[in-house]
Amino acid sequence: MPVEFAVFPTAIGACGLAWRDSTIIGTALPGSSPASTRSWLAHRYPDATDATGTPPPPEIRTAVEKITDLLAGGHPDLSDLPLDLDPLPEFNRRAYEIARRIPPGKTMTYGDIAHALGMPGAAQAVGQAMGNNPFPIIVPCHRVLAAGGKHGGFSAPGGVETKRRMLVIEGALPDEPTLF
Repeated sequence: MPVEFAVFPTAIGACGLAWRDSTIIGTALPGSSPASTRSWLAHRYPDATDATGTPPPPEIRTAVEKITDLLAGGHPDLSDLPLDLDPLPEFNRRAYEIARRIPPGKTMTYGDIAHALGMPGAAQAVGQAMGNNPFPIIVPCHRVLAAGGKHGGFSAPGGVETKRRMLVIEGALPDEPTLF
């Protein structure tokens, strides 16, 4: 089956989805522009067709609507969106299942997820799994923090600032005033 992708506007910039049939194979957080998000998707999925501007399958349209709502401050449930987890390592799939249960406005630590996996010493491995997450936003790795509530890393464009911004939008962190 062919792979398609689309770029769509959100409150934090142009995000993207890649899919095969009606199953999501990857997401993209916004780059510096819609063109940079499109370029990132085209590089990640070189055989994909850019379907931006054409109606996607209903499941993909629902994903776009829910992601857009979430990034505008809503609290939609993204846990039912269809993801292709088959090519991923078992450990990552299990960590992502736990992360998908973290509701908007809440957080867990890498250690919390390691404990939930029954592997209390695996916090670093959980961090690596989150860093390799092909489904940011849908698998909300931005809601997974380092010990002590520290932001930890974030490999998406904009880095930790993007993570903080998403947590503020969801109500998990207070909006810090800008100092002039």
